[in-house]
Amino acid sequence: MEDYKGTEARPQRVEATHTRTNPEPTPNAKPPAEPRPALSVTDAVAVIVGIVVGAGIFRTPSMVAANTDGGGMFLMAWGLGGVVSLIGALCYAELTTTFPNAGGDYHFLTRAFGRKPAFLFAWARMSVIQTGSIALLAFIIGDYVAQIYSMGELSSVFYAALVVILLTGINLIGISVGAGTQKLLTALEILGILIVIVAGLFFAPAEAAVSAPAAAASGNSLGLAMVFVLLTFGGWNEAAYISAELRSGRSGMARVMIMSILLITGIYVLVNLSYLNILGMNGISQSDAVAGDLMRLTFGEGGLVLIGVIVALSALTSANATIFTGARTNYALGRDFPVFSFLGRWNPRTSTPVNAFLVQGGIALALIGLGYITRNGFETIVEYTAPVFWFFLLLVGISLFVLRRKEPHLHRPFRVPLYPLTPLIFCCTSAYLLYSSLVYTGLGALVGVAVLLIGVLLLLALPTLHRLQGRSKAVKGDGKTL
Repeated sequence: MEDYKGTEARPQRVEATHTRTNPEPTPNAKPPAEPRPALSVTDAVAVIVGIVVGAGIFRTPSMVAANTDGGGMFLMAWGLGGVVSLIGALCYAELTTTFPNAGGDYHFLTRAFGRKPAFLFAWARMSVIQTGSIALLAFIIGDYVAQIYSMGELSSVFYAALVVILLTGINLIGISVGAGTQKLLTALEILGILIVIVAGLFFAPAEAAVSAPAAAASGNSLGLAMVFVLLTFGGWNEAAYISAELRSGRSGMARVMIMSILLITGIYVLVNLSYLNILGMNGISQSDAVAGDLMRLTFGEGGLVLIGVIVALSALTSANATIFTGARTNYALGRDFPVFSFLGRWNPRTSTPVNAFLVQGGIALALIGLGYITRNGFETIVEYTAPVFWFFLLLVGISLFVLRRKEPHLHRPFRVPLYPLTPLIFCCTSAYLLYSSLVYTGLGALVGVAVLLIGVLLLLALPTLHRLQGRSKAVKGDGKTL
């Protein structure tokens, strides 16, 4: 584990499951509070399914259909997305069972590459990846609620900000409340999606498929279709951030990952089969609101109100799960870098990283404001997050190879099958999506990359900041100044 030379950073202590920076011991000082096992397998599955099965399944099928030739290829793309995600989940199962830690990806990158790349990831997650996802989901909720009850031009922004504030507050109350809320929201979300599936498979009007006959599309690109499919599957890796809080221990993480991906894949295939049954390929590809068109054809205009509630509920479920897991990386950042030590405080009473939640909520609110200024909030934030996300997911895949080599004798409760082929496929997929997210997106992607570069500058300044902080503490200790 590399450290900053010439600084007054705190010494590190290597433990069986993670590496962290510890303050110098003081007389009668209590050990710092840390995450404790508080989540069941059901809780963890609810978090992962809640993150992944969000509003994307109601938006991206049109783009997938426009880039596939025929219903068979359309459904195959979604099945393939499940296979690719399962491969990634198997890689994460080895990492999470071998190195369970509330820092998740941050911890894997620290052990594999040292603190500097891990710091960049934590910075990116705090300023781009996770907070961007929270703002994006909040915008979806705000847009739908504003259609039900509008308060003027700022309605969507107001509701989006209110969602961030309320969900952050719920998670601050305690892990049991946050996890319980997630299970309730996930159950309601799955119920809503089941309504869409049943409507599409069992309430199809006789003229539905005829009204939107299949037509050969031009310029098909299975590769581009897979970009949208895998974006819709995105979020399963969030299981890494709750690995240290699972009651069933290390072995339970492999079950959580596999069960979540299989459940998500089944839901996605059935939903898209419903779309195909009602609208046909041409109808899906030409629809701006595919789920809305399905519900209108099956249940009339009242179905549009119902699907609006379902979409808003799905986004709310994903937003809560994203807030729940996102604060864990901020906590890890504060635990390992003294400059951000205020983020690394864990409240043992509520079992939550309070300051990490507050900072994450503040940044998400700032991004909501940015989305309002650009007048194109949803698309801008999608572009903003994608390249940075896939870059670091690629690094996590590479870290599996590095850690196998660096720590070959460490006990691994779960080993990824068909090594090294499985993680190699995962890395190649992530590299392709990194390329695609840069090629197919616009200015938002450049802004996200620019924010990452700001993190590089901050990283270069850390030694100086650490020295200044050390001197400040020394002065306070001498009683010369406050």
